[in-house]
Amino acid sequence: MVPSGYGLRLRASVTLRPMRALHCLACAAALLVLGGCGTPPPSSSPAPYRGLAAQLSDEQAHDIAIHALGLVGTPYRYGGNTPDTGFDCSGLIGYVYRHRVGMAPPRTVAQLSGWGQQIAHEELRSGDLVVFGTGRVASHAGIYVGDGRFVHAPSSGGTVRMDHLQSRYWARQNASFRRL
Repeated sequence: MVPSGYGLRLRASVTLRPMRALHCLACAAALLVLGGCGTPPPSSSPAPYRGLAAQLSDEQAHDIAIHALGLVGTPYRYGGNTPDTGFDCSGLIGYVYRHRVGMAPPRTVAQLSGWGQQIAHEELRSGDLVVFGTGRVASHAGIYVGDGRFVHAPSSGGTVRMDHLQSRYWARQNASFRRL
């Protein structure tokens, strides 16, 4: 046992007070954890989601679209994932999928861009995901509800709303489409 007031001697012949050693260890652990959060997405397209077994039925896909439409008008909130607290775009998708089909999709748009199978625009059906990004990284997502329209939580100060894929803004946002 080291008497109070004496430093702790480490193998590298560095003398630190016990509290400072604990502080250094805590900082190192925090940096390791945060480093994992800051890892950039892979440069190639992500592998498809292979979690829960079957693809969605037409009825489940329809239920997803109807539920999303029912949330139009809910306030936007960054990080939000319930109607009571508001939604961001991935929180809206997560809430609808969990409540309509019992699936918990990934929480970030970057992860959603690799969820399910990529499909062509011509194959879109209600309940599919619409993922936007002008570069290699996805930046926004919504739920396709039919007739060229999708429901999403667009931005701070706004509300969940329905927009058209061919509107002036969204047509320039490099949409891709995903289906479970």
